Amino acid sequence: MHDPLHIEIFCLGQWMTNCYIVYGRQSCWIVDVGFEPEPMFRFIEQKNLSVERIVLTHAHVDHIAGLADAAGRFPDAPIAIHESEHNFAANPELNLSAFLAEPVSAPTPTETLVHGDMLELSGHQFAIRHTPGHSPGGITLYQPQMTVALVGDTLFDGSIGRHDFPTSNFAQLQQSIREQLYSLPDQTRVLPGHMGPTTIGKEKATNPFVRD
Repeated sequence: MHDPLHIEIFCLGQWMTNCYIVYGRQSCWIVDVGFEPEPMFRFIEQKNLSVERIVLTHAHVDHIAGLADAAGRFPDAPIAIHESEHNFAANPELNLSAFLAEPVSAPTPTETLVHGDMLELSGHQFAIRHTPGHSPGGITLYQPQMTVALVGDTLFDGSIGRHDFPTSNFAQLQQSIREQLYSLPDQTRVLPGHMGPTTIGKEKATNPFVRD
């Protein structure tokens, strides 16, 4: 019998980025690591958890600003991202930090993911769904037994991810939501990169930007 998994949400930095610790009894993942990540690190240490992996839903600055700190604190943890954004973290133009007072150049991830990959944590399988549009390498991590999807900045409660960035694409974002997210069970809990949780059923019925 597998250890139950839990998900702790941390709302970090001035952009209020939702970053997540997914954890079992002994091991955890960090899913995105934004500005001012110390509360996440304290939680991991207080729970005496081993960080198995750092997973990035995408490489925009508010999701990777704390990556250097995380890599320094947990040097044995691989850093995973979709293959199409492998070079974004280290490049301020691509990670959208070039316009900031202090551009961010984060460590280059050590693992690349593609659509259909399966990642395992404490005996639980997470399916990687490629959900581009907000960014070219956006991913969703879907765990069917928990009926939960960590969707990054693809879908929000009553909204969708921005699509006015140089590497964004509105039509692609709509397609990702319809094909990769709205195909999940209605009761699936959606954990986004900003704002509060929602469900697939609610967004299919009421989201004004992408209707089912």
